[in-house]
Amino acid sequence: MAKLSKRHKHFQELLNGVQQPLTAKEGFSTLKKALELAKFDETVETHIRLGINVKHADQQVRSTVVLPEGTGKTVRVAVLAKGEKVKEARDAGADFAGSEDLVEKMDKENWLDFDVLIATPDAMGLLGKMGKVLGPKGLMPNPKTGTVTFDVAQAIKEVKAGKVEFRADKQGIVHTSIGKGRFTEDQLLKNFSTLYDAILRAKPSAAKGTYVKSVYVTSTMGPSLKLDTGRLTSEIRDYLAV
Repeated sequence: MAKLSKRHKHFQELLNGVQQPLTAKEGFSTLKKALELAKFDETVETHIRLGINVKHADQQVRSTVVLPEGTGKTVRVAVLAKGEKVKEARDAGADFAGSEDLVEKMDKENWLDFDVLIATPDAMGLLGKMGKVLGPKGLMPNPKTGTVTFDVAQAIKEVKAGKVEFRADKQGIVHTSIGKGRFTEDQLLKNFSTLYDAILRAKPSAAKGTYVKSVYVTSTMGPSLKLDTGRLTSEIRDYLAV
């Protein structure tokens, strides 16, 4: 029998006698205790299974939300634009900005050293051949996520402030990062509540039956904790950004 690590023993002791599902407050309190022995600043995530059939176009769940406490990550933003919009992007804090030169760098050098790509509508045509590369990595600009816009300054500001995209995968599960292990319990609760509220608001009108099937919170190497979906809607109100 394999010997348990110090951290796994810590998990066992922490979860011994804990009755799941937990309230959100109990869940994040337990997760913070589990992170006490973390060797690096782990990412905190939530995984929400929805009662939707993603095979139907009218049951897709995809949108964005700005987390009030940010993501805890330094987000590298690239902007593809034309003319004066390139300078506007740089002045607004874009890490990279360009036009044909930016696409050529991506194409010939396999350069993708950015986390978010914003494009002006008139520059989208330049990305034609890059779709098969950017698409699978989730980097293709999309009007639905606010990354295709002429207002590049506002888009950059939102991304840098903690704007994240959420979308249901083929199994109807939304996987989203909501902060870092160094965040306080209250910061994590605020971010989670804001995301959860946004997912509730994004419910497709065609979705029938129970919309939220299950909710789990975890960290990169931490335990997976199940939350009580029956109590979440009322519980998150105390943490929603005003």
